[in-house]
Amino acid sequence: MSDVPLLHNSPLDSAPINLTHHFLIAMPGLEDEEFAKSVVYVCEHNEQGALGLVINKPSEIDLKHLFDKVDLPLTRKDLLKAPVFNGGPVQTERGFILHEAMQSTNTTGDSAKTETVYASSMVIPGGLEMTTSRDVLESLSMGAGPKRVLVSLGYSSWGTGQLESELADNSWLTVAADTALIFDSPIEQRYNQALKLLGVEPWMLSSQAGRA
Repeated sequence: MSDVPLLHNSPLDSAPINLTHHFLIAMPGLEDEEFAKSVVYVCEHNEQGALGLVINKPSEIDLKHLFDKVDLPLTRKDLLKAPVFNGGPVQTERGFILHEAMQSTNTTGDSAKTETVYASSMVIPGGLEMTTSRDVLESLSMGAGPKRVLVSLGYSSWGTGQLESELADNSWLTVAADTALIFDSPIEQRYNQALKLLGVEPWMLSSQAGRA
């Protein structure tokens, strides 16, 4: 796995909307096969676009199978049967690991600097990181690493203004993310539970609202 495809940060005054650390919840009218009834966790959003991971669509393989494919043993019993998710339609051959923050303090002289533990991590406001480098898999393989993880193949991305346009088309509902929903909620309940964060029940949404 290679570096995270980071989007460069932008001045706040030029970014009127920032959905970083939010959920995108697909409206019924969004019929695109990749995103229908999906919940997307937004890892980064600025005027250049957005990047996120679908958190409620498991693939056909589990973590044990994935680790076998990259020639690593998996000794973490809590992860052996954990699913690998379809994170989105972009670069589906690459792994993206969403996990709780793993940071260390590097003291140089009189100053201390907090750094990410892994070689290629995107730090997300809200206490999470998204890593694509092999070292996080090696940590998990040895029984260490972050306690809570979600592993996906592929990611979701939007170009400049694209997500804003889809929001204007009523394709998505948005709500501040709840990390417990990402890591602890049963997969089949995540869509409904994300809606409940807004006080919305599925039957309240019109199947005619929005379009792909």
